[in-house]
Amino acid sequence: MMVKQPTPVVSDSCYKSLLDDRTGQNLKDLVEDEARFGGFVSVYKIVPEEMEDIKETLLDWCDDKELNLILTAGGTGFAPRDVTPEATREVIEREAPGMALAMLMGSLNVTPLAMLSRPVCGIRGKTLIINLPGSKKGSQVSCLSM
Repeated sequence: MMVKQPTPVVSDSCYKSLLDDRTGQNLKDLVEDEARFGGFVSVYKIVPEEMEDIKETLLDWCDDKELNLILTAGGTGFAPRDVTPEATREVIEREAPGMALAMLMGSLNVTPLAMLSRPVCGIRGKTLIINLPGSKKGSQVSCLSM
């Protein structure tokens, strides 16, 4: 089965073109790597750190496109504008806490700072949504931990 998945990157700095998005490109490369996942990133979008923008993107991709998986990158920390987990919880129908726990456990083996991440994983319809950290290394370690 080919995994078709989009990657929304949640970042005000990238959205405003103040920073290059290395995390999203790294995730795209990881997903499309034949030796690891062999998937296909069908949609890529940088979303501002706004609850409604994140929810709208997730709802559109879950309900209007035939996608198996959505990996979000960013917005999972403690900053006031880090609202990706809250937006995800409002969109999903069933939470998958074991997946988030696996990511945190794998990341904690690399750095104690992983405890500052608040990932949410869950399902809406036939789409699995996974929140990853916004850092390039953190998102890769989390993704490979599952």
